[in-house]
Amino acid sequence: MSKKSRKKSSKTPSGIATAEKKTPTKRATTQTKSAKTQRTPASKSTRTVAKAGSHKAASKQLNSSKPAAAPAKAKAKAALTEGQKAPAFRLPRDGGHVISLADYAGQKLVLFFYPRADTPGCTREAIDFTRLADAFTAAGTAVLGVSADPLRAQEKFRDKHSLGVPLISDEKHEMLEAYGAWGEKSMYGKSFLGILRTTILLGADGKVARVWRNVRVDGHADEVLEAARSL
Repeated sequence: MSKKSRKKSSKTPSGIATAEKKTPTKRATTQTKSAKTQRTPASKSTRTVAKAGSHKAASKQLNSSKPAAAPAKAKAKAALTEGQKAPAFRLPRDGGHVISLADYAGQKLVLFFYPRADTPGCTREAIDFTRLADAFTAAGTAVLGVSADPLRAQEKFRDKHSLGVPLISDEKHEMLEAYGAWGEKSMYGKSFLGILRTTILLGADGKVARVWRNVRVDGHADEVLEAARSL
């Protein structure tokens, strides 16, 4: 056999062997693509189910939160009218003492409810009632300021402006709701529950004599004093 024939015969086996090695690789690639194709729909369906589940959960949360607003609005509608017996209360005041309606039995009493201590309108109102404190005493009338501020805030408010009327802290809104001074308010297009600036004059008989709602601060304390004098 010649050298040329030997060279030709040696190429053929290696060529066959090379072809056999490449064939399984193409099959494996085809199988891999097939497997990916089969997995893709399952993955999409899983995502769809997960999204559907999240939408249902969100819907349940929204539905469950809606009924909670109803009781708050119902309380906000409560309001006292003239001639009605004043609701009892017992709450802490500045200085750490506890004050109640029973402490003022047989005496006229002014309750002015203000939204927040040390804000412009509330400060002017509290200063005006302090300015007229002696005149109210001469008219046989006590004066109490009420808000939902904690005692510490009430005391800072008192000290900063040298206020001379007791300040009650009603953080749980119990007295505010009972006297109709807690209700729906709006600001910057948003509605919320809060303190409605209200003043109530109680007679010596413990009944509501006058009610001022949506109070305008300027001149208000003087108007209340005149009502107390004529009662």
